[in-house]
Formats: sequence, structure tokens, C-alpha cells
Amino acid sequence: MTARDQLVGPWQVPVADCAVTLNSFSGYAGEVMAMGERSPVAITDPEASARLAVTEVITNIAGADIEKLSDIKLSANWMVASNSDGQPEALYKTVKDITANFCIPLNITIPVGKDSTSMEASWDTDGETKTVTSPLSVVMTGFAPTSDSRKVLTPELQDIDSALVWIPVAENPGHLGGSVVEQVLGLDKSAAPQVDPGHVTDFFETITSLKEEGSILAYHDISDGGLLATVCEMAFAGGCGAHIQLNTSDVIDELFNESPGAVVQVKATDLDLVLGDFPGSQAVAKRLVEPVVQVTSVDGSNLFSGNMFALKQRWSEVSREFKRNRDNPVCADQEFAQLNAENKGLNAKLTFAPTKFDDQAEVVRESGDRPRVAVLRTQGVNGQVEMAAAFTAAGFEAVDVHMSDLSSQTISLSEFDGLVACGGFSYGDVLGAGSGWAQTVLQDEVLKAQFKEFFHRLGTFSLGVCNGCQMLSQLSSLIPGAEHWPTFEQNQSYRYEARLTTLEIVESASIFFKGMEGSRMQVPVAHGEGRTSFSEPGENVGVAARYVDSLGDATEIYPYNPNGSVGGANAFTSSDGRATIMMPHPERAFRTVQLSWHPDDWGPESGWYEMFCNAYRFSTVAKAKG
Repeated sequence: MTARDQLVGPWQVPVADCAVTLNSFSGYAGEVMAMGERSPVAITDPEASARLAVTEVITNIAGADIEKLSDIKLSANWMVASNSDGQPEALYKTVKDITANFCIPLNITIPVGKDSTSMEASWDTDGETKTVTSPLSVVMTGFAPTSDSRKVLTPELQDIDSALVWIPVAENPGHLGGSVVEQVLGLDKSAAPQVDPGHVTDFFETITSLKEEGSILAYHDISDGGLLATVCEMAFAGGCGAHIQLNTSDVIDELFNESPGAVVQVKATDLDLVLGDFPGSQAVAKRLVEPVVQVTSVDGSNLFSGNMFALKQRWSEVSREFKRNRDNPVCADQEFAQLNAENKGLNAKLTFAPTKFDDQAEVVRESGDRPRVAVLRTQGVNGQVEMAAAFTAAGFEAVDVHMSDLSSQTISLSEFDGLVACGGFSYGDVLGAGSGWAQTVLQDEVLKAQFKEFFHRLGTFSLGVCNGCQMLSQLSSLIPGAEHWPTFEQNQSYRYEARLTTLEIVESASIFFKGMEGSRMQVPVAHGEGRTSFSEPGENVGVAARYVDSLGDATEIYPYNPNGSVGGANAFTSSDGRATIMMPHPERAFRTVQLSWHPDDWGPESGWYEMFCNAYRFSTVAKAKG
């Protein structure tokens, strides 16, 4: 039910300002969440730090479709060393200030929160006591309802004649206190940015008005790093360059102050309108087609020019080093190497016209046929709801079936036309990928016979996704024509992988992918053990889908291939096509709104909806044949 995650645009850059989720599998209403923190400011000004944290929540969340400021509810995580001199008093003053002088004027409440009051560590070294004390700080999390989860602006710069406008919150923006540049350059301690609740209200209402007018193409709040970092991140997400034109002679302050606000991309024809709507706003940059970031002084002289891809690598270096030490360094280096001009980003190609929700609903109404599919789960499985939603949308009667229902013979697989094993962590995966789940079938003669009878009954179909894929792969001895299926081992990265990848449907017997061959589509993955392992080398047959890179070629390169499977193959089918297993999660993307990136011309139905419609067609034809 995710509509917006942290990864933005075709290059999946982690710069999203807020998260957006859906509250149902139909319609577009949902929830927005954003965070704010300015802990470095708390070293010298705890009260300013808390006000900035609340303001950052608002500047982050303002890109989403929120009706009014008072819809935002906050959760405060206060952190303080309560035994340290002066800290309890600072906490009292800060909480009082943020509530009475800031949140009440904003008409925003803080109904929940958490206190961490032991932020101090002491130890002895050679008889000397040493202590590290964290300054008082607060992390704010904001939540708000949205009537349309699709209406969320991102930092991705659009290819259109436009300008980038800096919209500040403060009346007199500036001040480097607590900023990254102050820490890095060791500057003299300056005052922290100050914000007034009235200016915050004006900012939110202006951004809301500009969104309603359709003036804003891209949006990114200013926080860590200031203006330069903000514009660079927008260029990274858009796969383009940017030219920053300074408006003052104070280069350091203008480029690096972290006074709250936002940079918005607006159509060139709307520039005067935007500047007029918000006093203090300034046109600061333009999008460049060339992958170059330039900075020009107020007198027009060139201050800086750097290749966008080189800057993106500099921006990503710390993450790379973390991953090299924590994960498989080979994968960390492969991912870093993709930050270049050859990476064309996510792309999609459909070789079929996707079935429309309304058209499929009409087919189901006219036929009156609703085949029954058992949505199978066990302890630890958690993907049954979205799986049932996808099959229901295609015309099935989806029935929640727990393994205990089968073992107690309360429900029998003989009652169903289809069976789908869902994703999750069956038995905590303590025995390895889906092994515990599979063994509950293989070690119970009654269950084993029931599953075998279902798999052999003509006219039935079965699907295993993620944990269910791992489980069904270990039941291959019961499934006709599945003897070539692999088992699944730990990802090559050594890590649980949750991201959007591109999958190509290849020609196979699978009933799910009929007519979809050659299509490339984005799909979520979420697994720790998805790397294929074959009992015999070279047995990679029965492939139904495979991971591809930005050029559409099958790949083993991370992160295009998130688990390291040979040849990119990560979906397999039985020889007659009635049984299919796959690690990715198409049920989490049967609606276009569920994809954080997709082609602009896609309708409400994503290409993955077709595989569930194919299952419906197979079942109705099979039932007609008796």
C-alpha cells in the first residue's frame, strides 16, 4: 500500500521529502508521513532546534496533497541526558516553548511522543573517567491524511522550460549556526536560523495555492547542506544539470545556510506569478540539459562547475563505504559504478494493451463466474491481503486459507481452482528460505497427499511469491513438470533487499504471462534469500522472467539484480505452465499508484494486473471445458 517511498525518479535517488501510503486497494486516499530534526543546532540553541524540527516536518510534508496545516499531527522523540547539569531545565524550556509559542499558534498538536532521558555514556580508561553527553534534541515525525496519494511533488526536475525558485520560511533567511558547512570548515559559531509560526503558516498556504494552480513541477525542501545540496539533489533525481545564479555577494551563506524553506521548479511562464505570490522568494537556478552543475556569482563570474555524475559519486561515497564494510563489497562497488552517464535509469516497455479494471469487471459480471483461489498463509506470512486484493480485482473469489485450516481438514484444496502461497517470513525463516513451511507439508502425509492431488488436478493453477516461492520450490517433487526448479539462498549482497527493480517477461509456458512476452516492467522486491541455486549446473530452464539492466539486457549486476541469481532469472514455471514461482511481488504493484516510478502514460492499472487477468481467463476456460 505504498505510493511514495524514499527513492525518486528513474534513477531511484533517495531524496523523497515524505512518504505516502494508501489506506485501501481502491481509491487514492491515504496518509503522508515526514520527519524533521536539527540536532546540531541544539548544541547552542535547544529551543531553536525544536522549532526547526517542527518546521522541517512541515516543509517536507508540504509537497503532498494536504488540505490544511492543522491536519498534521506530530510525534516528538525527546532525547536528553537528564543527569547532566542544566539539561533538565533546557528540556523544560524547550518543551514549553515548542508547545506554547510554536505549535499552538500553528494549530498543530503533539498527541504522542517518546522520551529518551539517558543520553550519556561514561567509562574508565587508565583510572580516568570519561563521559560523552548528547545535547538535548528532538526528532519530530508528522502525519496527515491526503485525499489523493498521487498528488505528491518530488525533487525530480522535469524536462521543460522552467526556473528554480527559492521560497524561504523565515523573513530574514540565513545564519550558519548548526549547519554542515559550519562544522566542516570550523567557522565561528553563528546564530541558528530562527522561524516564526506566522511565516510557517504563510509558507504552507502559499505552497498549497501554487500546487492547486499547477505551477510547481518539482519540489524539495531545504535542510542539511543548504541551497547547493538541495539543487544538486534535484539534478541527481532528474538526471540533468543545473545552473545556480547567486543573488548576494555572501557566497557561503547563500549556498550553505540551512534556514528552512524549499526550492521549487516552476514553468517559465509562471515565474512572475510565483515570485509575486511569495515576498522574499528568488529565482536561483535553471535546469540544464548537460549533466553539469554550475555556480555563478552575483556579478556573473563563474565560481564553480562540476560534472553531475562526479558530484553524485561524491554525494554517495559515505554510503558506499558503509556498504563495503557492512555488506558484500562487490555489490557496493557495482552499485557505485552505475552512477554514470551509461545508466539510463528505470524504463518500461509493454508488448500488450493492459486490461482495464472496468473492462475486467464487466467481463466478470457478464460471465457470472468467480473462480475460487486459496490465498495460503502460515505463521509469519504477511502478504495475503495485497495478494487477495489483486486476485479479487481480476474477478476471483479470494479465500483466506491458513495451513491449520488444511491440517485440521476444515478446508480442503479440492474446493479451489487456484492456490497462491504468499510472501512474508514463515516461521521466521529460521530453517532457511521457506523450508519450515515446506516441511509442514512434506512431513505430514495427509497434507502432502492433498497438495499433490491439487497440483495434479488439471484445470488448477498455483503461484508462489517471495516466501511462497521459496516454499513451493521445495515442493517441486509434488508438482508435475517442476523438477527443474531451483531453491533459493542468501542474497549476494548479504542483505535483505527491498527496492524497485525491472523485470522482463520471457517466452514460457506460464499461464500467468500469456501475451506479455517481451514486456519490461518495474516490480517491488523484498527478500533476504532470493538467489537461485540449482542442483545441477546449467539447469536454468523454465525461466518465466528475469532481471534486466537500464538497457534492457539480462543482468547479474547489483542492484539491477538484487540477489545475484544466475542470468537474472527469478521466475520459473512448470512444463505445462500451470505452476509459477517468482521472488518479486507483482501483487504489490497491480495498481500504477503503487509504483514509486512509472511511465507517465500508464493508466490506473499497471502492467502487472494482466497476469491476474490471465489467471482468470485460464480458470474460466478450464471450468468451461469441465
